[in-house]
Amino acid sequence: MIEEKDIVEIGQYNKPHGVNGEISATFMCDVDEIPSFSTLISSMDGIFVPFFVSNVRPKNDRTVLLRLDGVNSEQDVRRFVNKRIYVFRHELSEGDDVYCDYFIGYDILTPEGEYVGRIVDVDDSTENALFIVENEDSEFMIPIAEEFFVFIDEAEKRLTLDLPHGIIGMQVNGKD
Repeated sequence: MIEEKDIVEIGQYNKPHGVNGEISATFMCDVDEIPSFSTLISSMDGIFVPFFVSNVRPKNDRTVLLRLDGVNSEQDVRRFVNKRIYVFRHELSEGDDVYCDYFIGYDILTPEGEYVGRIVDVDDSTENALFIVENEDSEFMIPIAEEFFVFIDEAEKRLTLDLPHGIIGMQVNGKD
């Protein structure tokens, strides 16, 4: 039986494409990696079920058209619409264990449990990627650095970070 601790989310199914069993899907990883995964996993009726990919056609750098074994009609595809896509954690290459985009929508908390803000985007245009974070009255950036990570709660979409003193205040108030 597949358990949640053994998998990681990498995308989401969108909508059927045509009537012959293809579905559009958007991924947080490089779509060229999809054929390297043994299966794509989704929750069906409360259990994680593996599906074998028989064909992948890229639409753009994050979206593909997929055909899954045993899924042969538009009716078959409809049960996948808006479902999350997972892969086995051990199949991700070492550098891809956690994608920065994966954390979009996560709330950031301090080690003391105080709310910092919600990650709304990732700026990876520079060598050091940054979380773009919003809270009720401001937007600021936090460097994505492994040493800041204290705890990742995937179920609650919470990220506990131990940030250097003043890193947010300098951006929001101009002081620490």
